[in-house]
Amino acid sequence: MQARLRLYFEGKLKRICLWWVYLAGILLFIVVTTTVVNIAAFGLDKVARIFDSNVSALSGYEDLVRLLTSCIALMFFPWAQAQRGHVAVDFFANKFSPKVQQYFDMLWLFCTFIFVIFLAILMFMGMIESYDDGAVSVTLGWPEWPFYAPGIISLALWAVVLAFQIFLHKGGKIDG
Repeated sequence: MQARLRLYFEGKLKRICLWWVYLAGILLFIVVTTTVVNIAAFGLDKVARIFDSNVSALSGYEDLVRLLTSCIALMFFPWAQAQRGHVAVDFFANKFSPKVQQYFDMLWLFCTFIFVIFLAILMFMGMIESYDDGAVSVTLGWPEWPFYAPGIISLALWAVVLAFQIFLHKGGKIDG
């Protein structure tokens, strides 16, 4: 019963991480599309100047890209961690026994877990400070504090995946 419950929760966790990475892909598509449109506007402006006309670029482009990129940056980590898709440097670790390798793996997972929790706390405090300060983007005038939320959610998901890997799988990929 307990194993089925664990598999159920791991399946849900993987599905949440997968949909989170899909959302990051959609936001990334918006950033790329906006960039292409903005570059095209600059090109069209060069041509229009020949005919004493102009084409303006997208107003607030830099704000939009900065705010969305800050969201996207952390959204890929929970899925990558669930798949154990991180970069590992095994120059000399492969020379150790499997038991020592597992010990080092658990140590780094735990260090990453502590780092992610610490970063989530700092990001939450930054969101509160941004809200209290009334910080807004320069051109668009959008409040900046809501754009902290995807990063905080990403860090929380990442921490949950790490907890599953540390405490239930002793370093392996999550099932489900």
